[in-house]
Amino acid sequence: MRFPSDFVWGAATAAFQIEGSTTVDGRSDSIWDAFCRVQGAVRNGDTGDPAADHYRLMAEDVALMASLGLRAYRFSVAWPRIRPDGGATNPRGLDFYDRLVDTLLDNGIDPWLTLYHWDLPQKLEELGGWANRDTAYRFADFTSSVTEHLADRVVHWTTLNEPWCSAFLGYAAGIHAPGRTEPDAATAAVHHLMLAHGLGMQVIRENVPQAVAGITLNLYPVAPVDPADESDVDAARAVDGLQNRVFLDPVFDGRYPDDVLPGLADLVEPGDMELISAPIDYLGVNYYRDYVVSGGGEPRFPSEWIGAEHAAFPPRDLPLTDSGWEVNPDGLTTVLVSLKDRGVPLYVTENGASYEGIDDYDRVAFLDTHLRAAAKAVEQGVDLRGYFCWSLLDNFEWAEGYAKRFGLVHVDFATQTRTPKRSAQWFAKVIDTNEVR
Repeated sequence: MRFPSDFVWGAATAAFQIEGSTTVDGRSDSIWDAFCRVQGAVRNGDTGDPAADHYRLMAEDVALMASLGLRAYRFSVAWPRIRPDGGATNPRGLDFYDRLVDTLLDNGIDPWLTLYHWDLPQKLEELGGWANRDTAYRFADFTSSVTEHLADRVVHWTTLNEPWCSAFLGYAAGIHAPGRTEPDAATAAVHHLMLAHGLGMQVIRENVPQAVAGITLNLYPVAPVDPADESDVDAARAVDGLQNRVFLDPVFDGRYPDDVLPGLADLVEPGDMELISAPIDYLGVNYYRDYVVSGGGEPRFPSEWIGAEHAAFPPRDLPLTDSGWEVNPDGLTTVLVSLKDRGVPLYVTENGASYEGIDDYDRVAFLDTHLRAAAKAVEQGVDLRGYFCWSLLDNFEWAEGYAKRFGLVHVDFATQTRTPKRSAQWFAKVIDTNEVR
């Protein structure tokens, strides 16, 4: 299955998951540094330092990317490095990304920069975090610092990565930083994250005239177990609303869905929706699995905020990743086709799975089937322009610590030795031939 000749092939990472050096060159604490210190959810005392030690080994890692033939690299910049404690710009923090961008360009790799991948400065969290409207304006300040410095070399910009996780896992379920279980704060975080996206886009347009800019959402197709069962249909609609529509509708339609988190309407101030719905140049789609929902059973998340007290996710007869996630590549086709009429190009900005071992045949099979699913979407008229594998390196995998390995490249965390896996070699051949055989 061949892909368009100009298809973008890349891999993705996030700053907190790979950089380490969390106290170096003026960096302050992020919410994840604080969360790691106090939460038992991060196992065995794991923290984001040293992670994959990318801050020191950046040149080696870029050489690895080049050896695999990557044409693009999606990475995030660490807010606590660039504006420590949410305050003034830190030139030493910007210097690292200066070097990274220059090294990428010297190796013929296009930098795809994500501004926010979950590492809010802890000082801003102590002022309310994403539940505080002011945080959106501090994000605009941060965006100004980055764009003013890198506008001459970076074309592709992403405002936010997966605001669903930041709002709901961080402020409602409490299983991600900052570890809060406050439904009202989660609702506020949804709007303030989307406002940050709108304000960030405004700054990007002002400072980077040539920018190709958008947002990345984790989108999961949601279907009822029995389409004829009203309770299943209602539960699926509620989950789809919280997972997908509450972020897609404001970006593309300038409104929040009426049936999801009614408190959102009280947070909207004049001009907010115009900012949030300003045109984007592309939509990034992160896909890992789909959901089939029934209307009976225990809720997946606290019923106070999910809006579907009896939504349940019955297991199916599908293979599982090491994370326990069901593998259904057809869901990628479904979600891409569902976005076909949104009027913007699409990129798969994350897709991957956790499997052990350097001879990772399971990951090869996962990537093979999902790339075929992406190609099917292209055949159905979807304007899909690129694919980024998650992840380049084994890394600090959030609340899983170092227990789950998503990398194309194995990292021995004791020695920081890098070893390309079988999947990396397979992916390099896909890039070289522009097809899945």
